[in-house]
Amino acid sequence: MTMLRGAAAAVAVRCGLGPGPGGGEVAARRCCSAARRREWVPPVGRDSGIVAYNSRSRTKEPLVLAKDRVATWYSCGPTVYDHAHLGHACSYVRFDIIRRIMTKFFGIEVIMVMGITDIDDKIIKRANEMNMSPVALARIYEEDFKQDMAALKVLPPTVYMRVTENIPQIISFIETVIANGQAYATSQGNVYFDVKSWGKRYGVLTTISADAQDEAVNTDKRHGKDFALWKAAKPQELSWTSPWGKGRPGWHIECSTISSAVFGKQLDIHTGGIDLAFPHHENEIAQCEVYHQCEQWGNYFLHSGHLHVKGSQEKMSKSLKNYITVKDFLKKFSSDQFRMYCLRSRYSSAVEFSDESMDDAKNLLQAISSFIKDANAYIKGQLICDPVREDILWERLASTKVTVKASFADDFDTSRAVAAIMDLIHHGNRQLKAVTKDAGSPRSSVVYGSIISYIEGFFNALGMSFEERQVALRGDNSAVLSNVIDELVQFRTKVRHYALALPEAAETALVEGDAGAKGSKQEEKEKRQQLMRERRPLLEACDSLRENLAAFGIHIKDRAAVSTWEMAEGGGQAEQQAQEKS
Repeated sequence: MTMLRGAAAAVAVRCGLGPGPGGGEVAARRCCSAARRREWVPPVGRDSGIVAYNSRSRTKEPLVLAKDRVATWYSCGPTVYDHAHLGHACSYVRFDIIRRIMTKFFGIEVIMVMGITDIDDKIIKRANEMNMSPVALARIYEEDFKQDMAALKVLPPTVYMRVTENIPQIISFIETVIANGQAYATSQGNVYFDVKSWGKRYGVLTTISADAQDEAVNTDKRHGKDFALWKAAKPQELSWTSPWGKGRPGWHIECSTISSAVFGKQLDIHTGGIDLAFPHHENEIAQCEVYHQCEQWGNYFLHSGHLHVKGSQEKMSKSLKNYITVKDFLKKFSSDQFRMYCLRSRYSSAVEFSDESMDDAKNLLQAISSFIKDANAYIKGQLICDPVREDILWERLASTKVTVKASFADDFDTSRAVAAIMDLIHHGNRQLKAVTKDAGSPRSSVVYGSIISYIEGFFNALGMSFEERQVALRGDNSAVLSNVIDELVQFRTKVRHYALALPEAAETALVEGDAGAKGSKQEEKEKRQQLMRERRPLLEACDSLRENLAAFGIHIKDRAAVSTWEMAEGGGQAEQQAQEKS
C-alpha cells in the first residue's frame, strides 16, 4: 500500500496536481484516466437484430442489449416553461416510432425514463413575468406537454421523473464527483465540473477538446469550459440547502442523476435532439463516468435531426421565434398526418416543414385509405373485377414483409419501409380495376384480406389508424356519425338505382314483322324518354348530394351494384375554409 501511495504521489507531481481531497491516489486516478481518449467499446449482451447509428462511435453498430429482449432507455424531457412546439414534437414522435419498432417488430421490452426539468433559469424568469411560483408554472406546462404528447399519440415513458423531486440524490451525486477529484466548489457557493482534469476523455460525442483554448472567463470558474453542477441561489430565488450553501442544480447533472438513480451504471440507449449532443449529453457522459468510475456510460446515443421551417436553415425554436405550437398545428393537421410526415425521412436527418410537405403526407394517407376501402369493397363483393393473379400478390406481400423488417433493422429506416408498403398498394391497386359485368369468376378475397391486415397492422404498430371509417372520423360520436353516413349513402343508392332502372325495349314481346311492332316500339321509346325526364331530378339530387358531401371530405364512389364512401384526411375544402376564417 505504501508503494502504491508513493507511485500515486509521483504521478500527481508529474501531472501538476497538488494535494487535495482524496489524496494522491485520487489525483493519480484522475490523471491516468484523463491521459487517453477512450474508443467506444461494444457492450457485452444479446444482439437485438438491429443496427443503429451510434453518436458515440460515429458509425452504425449492432444494437447489443445487456438483457435479452429488454432495453433500458433514458430520454431527455422538456424544460416546462411554455407550450411545446413542432420542433419538440418531431423529435418525440420520431423516437416514439423507434420505440414502437423495437417493441412491435423485434419483441423488445423498452423501459424508458424521461426527466422533466421543472426548475431552470427560463422557468424562474417566466414565473416572475406571470407573477406566480416557478413550481406552479412548471406543473401547468408539464401537464400541457403530456396532453400534447397524448394528442400526437406518443406513448408515455415507463416513468416521468422531476428534477425537484430528486434534489437529495443530485446533491449526493455531486458530492461523489467532488470526492473523485473531477469537481470543485467555489467561495461563492457554486460547484463546477473540472473539464481539464478529465482530459482527453472529454469530447466523446464531439471533436471539442478539454485542452482547447478557453474563452475569457468572468466568473468563479477555473476554466471557461467548466460547467455548473450546482448554482448558488440568487436573492428571492427558489433554492435548496446543500453543503455549499443554498442553491439549485445545474442542467446537466439532473439527467445524469435521474438516469443513474433508475438504471445505475448500465444504460443501453440515450436519446435526444442533435442540439443536445453538445454540451448536454457530452457533459452527462463525463459526470456519469466519474460518478460510476466506469469506462463507458450509455452504450448508444441516438440523436434526431432538426426540424427547419421552409426556406430557413435555422432549426425551429422558441429563441428564434420561428415556432408553431403543437396545439396550433393540430388545429390544421391530424396526428396521423404528422406521423406520416415523420415516417417519410430518417429520424437522424434534418427535415423541412411546410404546407407542401404536409400535403404530401396527407396524399399518402389518402392513397392508403382509398386502397383499403376498395379492397374491402372487393372482398364484400361490392367491387367487381377481372380474375386476380393471386400468385403475384402473395409474392409481393411476402417480399414486402421481408423488406420492411430489413429496413427497420437498418437504423430504423422508416422511409424505405413506407416505400415498400406503397409499392405493395400499387400492385394491389393494379388488379382492382372495376368491370361493368360480373363474369362469375371467384373472388380472391383471402389475399386481399391478408394485404389489408398487414398494412393496417403495420401502421397500427407505428401509432396510426387505418381501420375502416376510422381515418378521419374524430370525436366521441364518430361511430354514430359513421352509421348515419352509411344510412345516407344506402338511401342515395336506392334512389339512384330507381332513377336508372328504365324498362328495356326487349321486355315488350313483339314479333318481327308484326303490323303493330313499329308503333309499339315508338310508344316504348317515348315512354322511356318520359321516365328519364321525370327521374332526372332524382339523379341530379344524387349528384348534388355527392358534390356537397365531397366539400366536407366525404367522398362517395358509385359502383355497378352499390355505392361506397370514404372520408378524406383532414376534412374537405369547406371544413378547411371554415377553420381558416375562424
